Parts: sequence; C-alpha cells; structure tokens
Amino acid sequence: MDQPSTPGADLPDHPDFLWRNPDPKPSYDVIIVGGGGHGLATAYYLAKNHGITNVAVLEKGWLAGGNMARNTTIIRSNYLWDESSGIYEHSLKLWEGLAEDLDYPILFSQRGVLNLAHTLQDVRDSVRRVNANNLNGIDAEWIDAQGVKELCPIVNISPDVRYPVLGATYQPRAGIAKHDYVAWGYARRASDMGVDLIQDCEVQGIDIVNGRVVGVQTSRGPIRAGKVALCGAGHSSVLADMAGIRVPLQSHPLQALVSEILQPVHPTVVMSNAVHVYVSQAHKGELVMGAGIDSYNGYGQRGSFHIIEDQMSAAVELFPIFARAHVLRTWAGIVDVTPDASPIVGLTEVEDLYLNCGWGTGGFKATPGVGSCFAHTVAHGRPHPYNEPFTLDRFTTGALVDEHGAAAVAH
Repeated sequence: MDQPSTPGADLPDHPDFLWRNPDPKPSYDVIIVGGGGHGLATAYYLAKNHGITNVAVLEKGWLAGGNMARNTTIIRSNYLWDESSGIYEHSLKLWEGLAEDLDYPILFSQRGVLNLAHTLQDVRDSVRRVNANNLNGIDAEWIDAQGVKELCPIVNISPDVRYPVLGATYQPRAGIAKHDYVAWGYARRASDMGVDLIQDCEVQGIDIVNGRVVGVQTSRGPIRAGKVALCGAGHSSVLADMAGIRVPLQSHPLQALVSEILQPVHPTVVMSNAVHVYVSQAHKGELVMGAGIDSYNGYGQRGSFHIIEDQMSAAVELFPIFARAHVLRTWAGIVDVTPDASPIVGLTEVEDLYLNCGWGTGGFKATPGVGSCFAHTVAHGRPHPYNEPFTLDRFTTGALVDEHGAAAVAH
C-alpha cells in the first residue's frame, strides 16, 4: 500500500492556473456537454488521438464538480461478461500509464481489491467470475478466508458473525486514484492542445435541423456545433429529452462518507455485497466508504440517513477496529442506472448526436477507457469495438449485457 503523504506535500498547482478559461466561440467542430471525468477524457483523446482540437467542453457548474468529485475512487476490471471486462480492462491498462501520459500525479495506487463472499451462493458466483476473468486475461484469483486475513489483517473472519467471510475474489492490479487530480490532469492537457473548457455554461436546449444536431442553447448564448456529445452522468436523461430522445435510465442518489484521518491500517480495498459496504483508505489516511444507492429517484446530492446507518453497522461488523473512528463528512452523487446495469455509449437517432451515460456506480473506473472509446466514436461516427456492445439499440434488439450482481457491490 502506498503510504499516506503529508497533507499538501504532493498537491499540484492550483486548478485555476492549470487551464484557460475562455469565453465560448460562436461554433465548434465538437461540443461535449458535461465537464466531469468522461467529458474531459473524451476531449483529451479527441485532441490527442484524432487531432480534433476545435472542441468545447460545456459545464453548468465547475469542472469535475459532479460525480467526478463524489465517488469512492475504486478502479478494477474484474467484471463477469466479456463485453464489460473488455472495456474496463482497456480502461485499467490506460490507468496504469495515465500519470505519465498526462504528466500529472494522479496517485494511482494498485493495492488490490477483495470482493468478499459470505454464502455458498456467493462462493459459486465468485469462482465463476474468477474463471471468466482468467479466460479474458484479467488477473483474478479465489482466496479462502485465511487468505483474506493475510491480505487485510483488520477484516473480521470469525464464524460467529451475521455474515461470516467464506473467502473472496482478489484482483491485485485494482486500486484507487485521486479523483480531482485525474480531472485536473485531463483538463490541463486538453486545454494545452486547444480545447476550450467553459464553466458556468448550462446547456438549456439542443438545436436539431432535418434530423441532425446543429448546436446547443446555453445560459451564455447559442453555440453552433458539427457534433454534440452528451456526458451528463445522472442528468443524461434530461439532456436527451432536449433532443426528443427517451433513454431507459433512472437517476438515484449514491452516498459515500469519509472518516477522520487515521494512521495506515487498511492496506487494500474491501467490498462486500451481503453486508453492503466497500472500504478503502485514502492517501491522506481517511477511510472512504460507500454503500448501495438510495431506492428513490432524484437529482439531489444528498441521501437518506438509514443508508448511512446500515453502512456503518456493516463496516463495524467487518472491521471492528473502526468502531471508534469518527465520520468526518458525507455526500451523494447522482448515478444513472439502465435496466441491465450496463452503460449506453454510442450513436443516437439524431445524426451527429452521441450519448455516453448509464454507468451507474462504475463511471470513475471507466474514465480513461470510455474517454478513448467515445472519442473514437465521435471522431469516426461509429462505435469503437469496446463500446459497440453498449449501443442504445440493444434495448430494442434484446442484446442486453446484464451485470446485475455479477460484478458484485458497487457495479
């Protein structure tokens, strides 16, 4: 495990100095709606891989002020189905070289992830997923309860608890990264290559003529565009409605919290679906915890208290050492969930309008992978092979990629 650094010692330059803050031009070759990780990564790879630099990223608030700054930063690729493992493994390989690529310290720590099994059915499902991962060339292994204890000594593996730990899947290359540094790194490099990053610019309408997108209406005036790419995360259905497109999404709050700063005690990432909590220790020393989504639909960046109560009881059951830790703050992001718990990335019925949404709770880990694939899709007008299974028309053809539960908690 990477040792927590002295607070502020590794802090990059202040974000205000990392990129230009221009006024919007009258027109662009490509407009990307949404200045989070996916939008910034798409802009960067459009410029880097395809030479398309007349690009604007429009953000209604501030860059990375939405889900990008509200997630629990877990990165892994141990998904069940070939289609999912393909795009997430592509992303993980990009993560492994991203700091060098961006010339920016994203603090990617490959400390491994444990997905715990608590029942015999958990064990069967876990072994199945390990076998599927191995067939796809992904590092994954099944370990017993004692192996879990060796990797993470603070986990309670006593048989006398509500959900005893029977073992876990383990992906050694998985880990965490510093989410805001990732966003700032992408923003700086995209800006350096000529991309305009425009904050405080809310998209309020999408202009369509003869079935083709021609621009957007914003709080800072109309902007023409050759192509428009939507990366609005939890608000994707709202954006799509502006173009007359109905997408099969539900938006939910997803809560997380951090503790006070502690000494290094948690060497890996631990996730449990049965008690429903996932825990890692951030670089400065805070415990970062997440749980399941709030069941109600909404766009408020807050959640229900009972979710936090259940999350805390689960964490203390798995990690008795946490019983005296103090919660420092809680928050929520807005996740957009599809019927098959897999994303939508590709073309729409409107010509030159592209959609990237439906990542649920898996958006952060996919950032570099979907950024590169979505940039390819926008640049060439056809899906990249990695995102071709995730087109919108699968909901009419029936070719679903059902990841419900198959990828364990925090899909």
